[in-house]
Amino acid sequence: MKVDGKPTRTIWSAPDGNAVEIIDQRRLPHEFVTARLATPEDAARAIAEMWVRGAPLIGATAAYGVALAMRRDPSDAGLNAARALLIATRPTAINLRWALDEMASALMPIAPKARAASAFARAGEICNEDVAINSAIGDHGLKIFREAWERKGRRDRLNVLTHCNAGWLATVDWGTATAPIYKAFDSGLPVHVWVDETRPRNQGASLTAWELANHGVPHTVIVDNAGGHLMQRGRVDFCIVGTDRVTAQGDVCNKIGTYLKALAAHDTGVPFYVALPSPTIDWTVSDGLREIPIEERNPDEVTRIAGRAGDGRIESIQLTPAASPAANPAFDVTPARLVTALITEKGVCPASREGLARLFPERRVA
Repeated sequence: MKVDGKPTRTIWSAPDGNAVEIIDQRRLPHEFVTARLATPEDAARAIAEMWVRGAPLIGATAAYGVALAMRRDPSDAGLNAARALLIATRPTAINLRWALDEMASALMPIAPKARAASAFARAGEICNEDVAINSAIGDHGLKIFREAWERKGRRDRLNVLTHCNAGWLATVDWGTATAPIYKAFDSGLPVHVWVDETRPRNQGASLTAWELANHGVPHTVIVDNAGGHLMQRGRVDFCIVGTDRVTAQGDVCNKIGTYLKALAAHDTGVPFYVALPSPTIDWTVSDGLREIPIEERNPDEVTRIAGRAGDGRIESIQLTPAASPAANPAFDVTPARLVTALITEKGVCPASREGLARLFPERRVA
């Protein structure tokens, strides 16, 4: 994607080859700032504190975290320590574990002295693979957009509702839920996006809206509770969201509030699509409600909010009474029965064990 007209990824090797650079997403949408990660501890902090976020980008950052660790200690003990450090940062997004497993598989068979170079090479491959996967998701999703436009009689515009940020800021490039949006817009389809603000961290209002504005895609930011109302009024043609983990039977774990959007879509007959790269599928889990750990984040994300003051300063302010406690579950699980279809890099399928097995026969359980 482009920032000020310049093609930009969310993570890249530093020009000096000694570190990794990222977009510090905590500063968006008010400031575009990059940060340098020089150690595995830097990578772990960036993931835990959400300098980077989104399941695919978390995985890519973890892969580079391992590469940075191999510069310091390429032994088996060093590799295992790096994996332990990074896996502890976020419990829900399965891409984190997937990326660490990929790095271990690539590095364990080779001599320690060769591991640093190989680790950086494999991390770069993971990033390039993510870009290709998301572009393919966009191609398959574009067909859904075109079919919806034909069903609508090519009138007015396509109104799409999304939740949280599943854009290029959540991946290395393109995004998952946004890849079809960008490809539809670039192809000339009249797309308009309803952008949920997505409390408590406001990833929709601060990140998705910033992305869409930079790309020129028409959009409107709405409060989270407005989605059902818009669906009732016929002002949403379909929903499309991303996900941090999908079970083998098609349950979807995504940012808190996704389940409520799916319920509203089901009640009003609005199609509800989930876009996901295959590393987001957890083939070891069947029942999302019982088996996926839900991250509980700092209550400050609920009780405080950051924004730009009238004098231009970025400030954090208290929203709630000082004596009032807050709960902050970061994700919820949408049962497969509420999902119209899954959009993957291999095609579109029902949210079911059979649907996923058809696209990924190599993962079929006998």
